[in-house]
Amino acid sequence: MAAPLTYEQLVNLIAEQHPTMSRRFQQIARFVVQNPNDVALDSVKAISATAGVQPSTLVRFAQSFGYGGFSDMQRVFQSRLLTAAPSLNDRLSALRRELGGRAGGTNLKALSELVIGDIAALQHLMESITEESLADAARLLAKARTIHIIGQLRAYPVANYLRYVLTHLRRDVRLLDGAGGLAAEQAQLMDEGCVLLAVSFRFYAREVIDIVEAAAKRGIPIVALTDSQLSPLAKHATVTLEVPEGEFNFTHSLAAPMCLAQAIVICMTNLLPEGSAAGSVAPGRGPLKPR
Repeated sequence: MAAPLTYEQLVNLIAEQHPTMSRRFQQIARFVVQNPNDVALDSVKAISATAGVQPSTLVRFAQSFGYGGFSDMQRVFQSRLLTAAPSLNDRLSALRRELGGRAGGTNLKALSELVIGDIAALQHLMESITEESLADAARLLAKARTIHIIGQLRAYPVANYLRYVLTHLRRDVRLLDGAGGLAAEQAQLMDEGCVLLAVSFRFYAREVIDIVEAAAKRGIPIVALTDSQLSPLAKHATVTLEVPEGEFNFTHSLAAPMCLAQAIVICMTNLLPEGSAAGSVAPGRGPLKPR
């Protein structure tokens, strides 16, 4: 197999092969896709320590994609770095230097850390989402007769918000909330003219993955709001909107996913016939006051 020459080619190939990789290779795949700047700049020893694998495993991972060794694969990441925007971790470090010293006291410092993380995530989101992906998602949702929404675990608040605002806009919306253990049965109601809007982040809810896979087999268009090209939602989605994230922890904020959810709704509303939705949005203006 010829080794990929560009970062985009490599990431697409990693995403394609990810389901069949060994557990260790999947662990490395997630790390290199989510931390490309670290892969470009750090030593093999440092990368292996952070990724939680042996250096020899990194070498075998690179060789499985046709590279002579890990340093050959690393050069692809270094080439990307010449034109890439700062990573999420880079943004966090810069914001901590700029803003971190302003908070006084333990409680304000905790708030400051959360705010800094949200600012960095929102900046990263701005450069991760493309005009094309937002437009495609908006078109699918605007044309849909019925929008089915699913999101569980940490993604549930985002799904519930989408249900709320789309209902307010007088769209036919069904939240697959799994009440009574009936999420799969609720999903069977999807048919021609429906769109599934699925939200899931690491660690992905098994029921959400199953419903997305079943919907894809039935030809239901899927708009996925997720965190990576390696997400199990991405390979089945008609349109994937990525919210890049760093390491997961208890305080991981939903500011960026919520912002993206709002943007999707605004873009969709701008495509609806005038007067077809309450609180409609005109180009270049914010939402009108609800009736």
